[in-house]
Amino acid sequence: MTRLLTAAEITDRLSDLPDWRAVDDGKAIAATFKFADFKAALSFVNQVGDEAEGLNHHPDVDIRWNKVILTLSTHSEGGLTQRDFQLAPRISARAASQ
Repeated sequence: MTRLLTAAEITDRLSDLPDWRAVDDGKAIAATFKFADFKAALSFVNQVGDEAEGLNHHPDVDIRWNKVILTLSTHSEGGLTQRDFQLAPRISARAASQ
């Protein structure tokens, strides 16, 4: 079992993740990434899937034509844990490499 982070811990961790913002009353974090087209967005989602699978932690994914919205929360704990903040910077790094 993983401990839920406090509001102060979430705020502190978000300061290092400019792509990400708190959502769902602080129970999740989300980021929106834009790409040249649908194919690029889909490629990014597949890369995120590989990264997430490696951590056994999976984001909620909303894919549009050239936009991907990812939401992270540790569903089994009902909020944000360290696991979410392990995956978020990896996702941002993947987006930056596109």
